[in-house]
Amino acid sequence: MWVTPEEVVLKNALKLWVTDRTNEYFLLQHRRGHGETGGKITGLLVGALDTVLDSNARVAPFRLVLHVPGCQVSWVIASGVTLEEVQKHWKWLEHNILPYMSVFENKEDAASFVQGKVKGLIAEEVLGGQAAREDDPARFREDLSRFEQRFGLPQREKLVTHYSCCCWKGRVPRQGSLYLTTNHIAFYSFLLGKEVKLLVPWAEVTRLERVSVGLLTDVIRVHTRQKQRDFSLFLNVDEVMKVMCQLADIALCRLLDSGGLTLDQSLQDPANITKRLLEEQALMGYVLSLFGLPRAERLQEVMSCSVWTPHARCHTAGTLYTTDGYLCFSSREESQCTLIIPLTEILSIEKADSTSALPNPVIISLRCKRAFQLIDLQRRDELVESLRERLRDLHWKQAVICGHEQRKKSTISTTPYYTFCYDTVQSDEEDTNIISDKALRHLVLSDTFHPSQSDSADETHNSERVKERLWEDHFVEFGRGVHMFRTDKIQKLVAMGIPESLRGELWLSFSDACSSLAAHHNYYSDLLEKCRGQSNVATEEIERDLHRSLPEHPAFQNNTGISALRRVLTAYAYRNPTIGYCQSMNILASVMLLYTKEEEAFWLLATVCERMLPDYFNRRVIGAQVDQSVFEELIQERLPDLAEQIPDVSWLASVSLTWFLTLFLSVLPFRSALCVLDCFFCHGIRSIFQISLAVLEANAAELCTCTDDGQALMILNSFLEQVTHADDTRACANTRHVNITTLITDAYEKFGCLAVKHVEMLRCRHRIQVLQAHEDTTKDNTLRLVNPDVSLSQEHLSDLYDLFKTEHFISLYWGDASGCSAVSVNSSSERYLVDRVQFKSLYEVLSPWLCGTHTDTIAQRTFTLLDHNQHNHINFSHFIQWMDILYCEELNEKIRLLYRLHTPPALTEHEEDSSPLKSPILSTSRPLYVNLPNGEMGTYEEQLQQMLQDLSSAQKKDQKILPHMNQREFIQFCKTLYSMFQGDPDEAELFQAIGMVASLVLQIGEARHRSRPSTGQDEETEHAHSSVPGGESECDWSVSFEQILASLLTEQVLVNFLDRPVDLSVKIASAKMRQYHERAGLLVIQHAAVS
Repeated sequence: MWVTPEEVVLKNALKLWVTDRTNEYFLLQHRRGHGETGGKITGLLVGALDTVLDSNARVAPFRLVLHVPGCQVSWVIASGVTLEEVQKHWKWLEHNILPYMSVFENKEDAASFVQGKVKGLIAEEVLGGQAAREDDPARFREDLSRFEQRFGLPQREKLVTHYSCCCWKGRVPRQGSLYLTTNHIAFYSFLLGKEVKLLVPWAEVTRLERVSVGLLTDVIRVHTRQKQRDFSLFLNVDEVMKVMCQLADIALCRLLDSGGLTLDQSLQDPANITKRLLEEQALMGYVLSLFGLPRAERLQEVMSCSVWTPHARCHTAGTLYTTDGYLCFSSREESQCTLIIPLTEILSIEKADSTSALPNPVIISLRCKRAFQLIDLQRRDELVESLRERLRDLHWKQAVICGHEQRKKSTISTTPYYTFCYDTVQSDEEDTNIISDKALRHLVLSDTFHPSQSDSADETHNSERVKERLWEDHFVEFGRGVHMFRTDKIQKLVAMGIPESLRGELWLSFSDACSSLAAHHNYYSDLLEKCRGQSNVATEEIERDLHRSLPEHPAFQNNTGISALRRVLTAYAYRNPTIGYCQSMNILASVMLLYTKEEEAFWLLATVCERMLPDYFNRRVIGAQVDQSVFEELIQERLPDLAEQIPDVSWLASVSLTWFLTLFLSVLPFRSALCVLDCFFCHGIRSIFQISLAVLEANAAELCTCTDDGQALMILNSFLEQVTHADDTRACANTRHVNITTLITDAYEKFGCLAVKHVEMLRCRHRIQVLQAHEDTTKDNTLRLVNPDVSLSQEHLSDLYDLFKTEHFISLYWGDASGCSAVSVNSSSERYLVDRVQFKSLYEVLSPWLCGTHTDTIAQRTFTLLDHNQHNHINFSHFIQWMDILYCEELNEKIRLLYRLHTPPALTEHEEDSSPLKSPILSTSRPLYVNLPNGEMGTYEEQLQQMLQDLSSAQKKDQKILPHMNQREFIQFCKTLYSMFQGDPDEAELFQAIGMVASLVLQIGEARHRSRPSTGQDEETEHAHSSVPGGESECDWSVSFEQILASLLTEQVLVNFLDRPVDLSVKIASAKMRQYHERAGLLVIQHAAVS
C-alpha cells in the first residue's frame, strides 16, 4: 500500500529494519525478527515492541524507502503485510519511475518528483474507493487496507469505522482493533506472536449491552446465540456503543423480516453508510421524536442560538433545527422550552441590525401576526437564504395546489362528496341518513351525543370553566396553535386535564395534525371516493371491530357514530396499505371522533400511526414490543428497589403491552384515560413511559409479595380501575381511589428526567432483541412445518437452517442482492430463498455425492430438479427434503434421486456436457453370469427377472411413475457414477462393477427394443434421430428405473458404496468452517477477474 511519504533516519532505524533489495534510489526492507523461527532475542524484543501495546501501533513488516544518495533523511513511501504486496510496488517503481530519475540533475528535485507521484497514486485510490466519503480519507484508507489484508473479505464489505480496544477471552485480555462494517463486527489482535481474528455477522448479534466486569465499568458485551464477547478500554465508550447499535439495527432491518419496518432511503444501500451518515441519522431521529415531525422530513441546518421568550422576559439559549418543512427550537434542557414553527405559517424572514446586545438577530413573522426573534446565529446569512429559498418553493407549490383546487371546484357538481352509505356493507336504513358535506365536516360527536349526566353536572361545568380560563390565560402568555411555547407550565395544565371544549383543538396543535390537514385540501374526501365499495381483509376486520369501539358511549350506539368511525378507519387503511388496519386503532379513532371533526380525526389518526407511534401498527406490532422491552430496562434503571425484589421483570413489562398499544384507554376509566391521552399528545411516548413507571411504583410493595404473574396482573388492574377523575362522583364513594391528576403529577416529578435522546437510544438497542426474537420464532415455525416430513434430527434441522440462512445472507452481503433478497411473507417456510449459485455452494459443503470435476454439473441438475416452480429459487422445505433423502432414506430412494437427476427436467435434451470425463466404453456382447449362494451359476437375466418381481411386489407406497431413461441419459448416469468413484479406496472394484451393470442394462435395453413391434411411425422416428454405436436409435432404446435399480443391487460393492453411512454432524461442522470463507474467497477472485 502506498503511504504518504514520511521522513525516517536510516542510521537510527538500522537496528530495527533489514534491507533485502536496493538500487540507486529505493530500498526494500523487512522488520527485524519477522518470520524468524530461531527465537533470537533481537527478534523477540522487536516483536514485543510492535505488539505489546496495541495492534494499531504494530508496524507493517515490509516497507519501501526512498533514499536519495548524499541525503541524511529518507522517506517511507509504501508498506505491506506481505512480501508479495511490496514486491508489486517495487516492480512498478522499477518500470515507471526509475528510468526517469536520471534526467534530474538535482537530487532534491528527484525526491520531490517521487513524493508527488506517490501522493498522486494515493489520491487516485482515495477517489475511487470507500475512503472518498470519509472525513479523513488518508487515514481511513490505511485502516481499510489493514482490514482487507487481515480478513480478506470482498471489497463490497463496507468498513464504517474502527476503534482500538481490548477483547476478553475469559480473564485474558487481548489488545487489538475493532472493525465495524455494514455486515460484521470484526476484531484483530497480534500479541506476542499469536494472532487472533473474530468475525461476527450483525445478523447473529442478539443483544448489545454495557456491563461492569470486576474493576472495569464500561464493558460492551456482544451476545450471539452461541456465546458472548466482552470489549473494553475504549476512549469513548458512548460513541462506540451508539455506532454498534445503529449498525446492528440497520443490518437486521435490512436482512431479517422486520414486520413492516422501513429503512431510511439513505441507509438502504450499505455502500453509502459512513460514520458521518450514522451521526446524521441519529440526530435526525432524535429531532423527529423530540418535536413529533413527519418521518419524511430531512434535517437541513443545526446551529446554536437564543430565542426571545416573552413569558420569561429574556432570551433562552438552545439549539435551532431546520428541516424541509419546519423550524424548531429546543432549550439546552430538553423540557424547559421547545418551539415548533411550520414553514407554511411563516410570512417573512428578515435580518435585523446587529448590536452588542442583539448579535446577528433574525425576525420571523407568522401569518397569525406573531413574530419570533432569534439571536447569536453564527451562520445567519446562510440560514436566512436557505429558509427563504424553501419558503419560495413552498409558496409556489401552494399556489399551484390552490389553482388546481379552484379549477376542480368549477368542474364538479354540488353533490355531497360522501355520505353515510358510501360502501356496500351498510343497511337500507342508513341509505336514508344522508347529510350534507358542510354538516359532516363540522360534526363533533361529543357535541351531539352526551353520556348520561350525573348529579354533579354543575360542579363539573364549573371545573371546566376554571380550566378554560387557565388555558385562555396561557394562550395570551405563551401563544396559541402549533407554534406556542411549550414549557414546564404546560405540564401542570395538561396534568389537570384539558377542558372538553379545547381538547380537540389542542390535540391537533400538540400533534401538528392541523398542519397536515391544512396542507391536504380535499384529500380525505378524495380518499373516500377512491375506496368506496371496496372490500378486502382490512375492511372485514374493521367491520368486526366497529361495535367494540367504546360500546358504552352513546355516540357509538347509533349509525351516525359507527358510520363516521367506519369511514375514518377505511380511508386510513386505503391511505396506508402497509399498515392497513390493526386492533386498537378503532379505539383511538373513536375517541378522536368524540372531540374532533371527522376529517380532523382522520389526520389525527394518521399522525399517531405514522409520526408519534411509528412501527406500532404493523404486521407484528414491532414498535410496541420494542417499547415494552425498553420499559423493562427502565424499570431496572428507575425502580431499582422493585427490580431487586423481582429479578425477572419481563412479566411486568409484558403487562404493559396493552398500555402502550391503547394508550391506557382499555385499562383506565374513560375520563382518566382522556387525561393520559392529553399527556401523550403533548409530550409523546415519553409520557406513557413516565405514567407506566408511576403505576408500578405506586404498587411496588404489593408487587414484591406476588407469587405469580396472574396475581400481579390482578393487582395492577385493580389499581387502574380505581384511578378516577377529580370530577367523578365515584371518587367520593371509594376511599381507595387515586386521582389521575395526582398520578400524572407524580410521574412528571419523579421520572421527568427521562430524556427523548435516552429513549431513542434504548429503542435502537432493544429493536435488535425484538427482531432476533421474531427470527427465532420464524425458525421454530419453519422447523415445525418440515419436521413431520423428514427423518433428520431436530439438531440437524436447526444447523441446516442456519447454513441455508447464512448462504442467503452471503449473497445479500457481497453478491447481487436483486435476485435473492425477495422475502415471502405468506409462509414461514418461504422465509429464505437461495438461487443456483448459492445452492451450488451448499451442495459442495454438504453433499455426500461429490463427483470431482463433475460436481458442478450434478449440482446444477439437482437445483433444476428441486426448483419445482421454475422461479430460479428454492426454499428451505425443498432443500431439506433433498438432504433427508441423501442422509436418511433407504438405498432405493437414493438411487431414485440419482435416476431423476439424469432424466428431464433435471437433464435437458440440449444440455452440453461440461464434464471433462470421457463417455464410458460399454460392452454389450460378453456373457454375464452370477454366482448364486448355493454354488450354482445363474445368468444375470434370470436374477434380474426375479428381482424385478420382488421389487414390484414390495413397492406398496404410491409413488409417481418415473419416465424411462434413453441411452444418452443412461450414459450420463454412468458418467456420474464413474466420477463418484474416483479417489475411493475400492475404486478398481467399483469401476469393474459399474462396467458389469452398464453392460447388463444395455443388453436389457436392446432386448426391449427388439421385442417392440415396428411401426411406420417408429421408422420415421428412426430417421429423425441420430444413431448411436450399435446401429440402434437412441429414442428407441430405453430402460426403466426398476431395471436400473435391480441391476445395481446385483453388485454388492455398489450397494455398499451408495449406502455407506455418512456422519451428517461432521459434514455440518466442516460446512460451518468452510462456507463463509470459501464463498468470500470466491467472490474476491470473481471481483478481481472482473476488474
